[in-house]
Amino acid sequence: MIYSRIAGTGSYLPDKVVTNADLEKIVDTTDEWIRERSGIHQRHVAADDETTCDLAEHAARRAIEAAGVEAGSIDLIVLATTTPDLVFPSTACLLQERLGIHDCAAFDIQAVCTGFVYALSVADKFVRTGAARCALVVGAETFTRIIDWSDRKTCVLFGDGAGAVIVEAADAPGVLSTHLHADGRYADLLLVPAGVSKDYQKLRGHGAFVRMEGNQLFKVAVNTLSGIVEEALTANGIGIDAVDWLIPHQANKRIIAATARKLGLSDERIIVTVAEHGNTSAASIPLALDVAVRDGRVKRGQLLLLEAFGGGLTWGAALVRY
Repeated sequence: MIYSRIAGTGSYLPDKVVTNADLEKIVDTTDEWIRERSGIHQRHVAADDETTCDLAEHAARRAIEAAGVEAGSIDLIVLATTTPDLVFPSTACLLQERLGIHDCAAFDIQAVCTGFVYALSVADKFVRTGAARCALVVGAETFTRIIDWSDRKTCVLFGDGAGAVIVEAADAPGVLSTHLHADGRYADLLLVPAGVSKDYQKLRGHGAFVRMEGNQLFKVAVNTLSGIVEEALTANGIGIDAVDWLIPHQANKRIIAATARKLGLSDERIIVTVAEHGNTSAASIPLALDVAVRDGRVKRGQLLLLEAFGGGLTWGAALVRY
């Protein structure tokens, strides 16, 4: 039987750092308020000439190097993003050309903050069925491009970045299971209220920015995240004590802490990078994973639980033996 495993990780953050003190100068907020509400101290912001594909390329090359594979051996590219370079072609195709890879399937997935979990699930299915042997899975965002910097409820939360993993065929299970959900009834809680086909005039007038109902979103997020974790554990016949690390979507510290309390999970077993990165949407889980792999916390053989929640609403989890 064919399984899939994560063979290597990589990430990238833009050079520009925007601190809470910087935001105090442009919007009615304070460092204390931002830290208390979100746990965020700073976020990275892409340069004006830097695109989502640029960020993705850096992260992808680092993952390829870490996995010890040749770019030419990659036969699938799945890229999760809410902020593609172009309407089309997909950012995955643009990345494919940058890496000098030809002919393999390459496509984008849009599930906002749950995008990387969705993309990992798709790659796992391709590998398990034999349709691919070596997949590049990327979460990349220039999310600050769709932020209204005069809206203090949202501009303090988000940042830009990219994370990537190489998923390859294996004889033993690596990705044990993935669990994906969505419910469009809650679409209005987190959205950009314009697009190519609807209210496109707002795009031309630069009026299409993230809109969020924070209080309602918080309640739904905590319930669905704890539920998706229990679903993953039950599917594999294990308890939370068997998990070495929870690697959650880095939305804000309050959602992470509330979910951990509901699961009875101590802070020492959670990878948290939100203070330094902010919410990087589809990039947040692979960014956090790569940070923890490279600083030595995440080791081979450990059991990881990845979980995320995003606009759609979407949510999902993946149980991974690293």
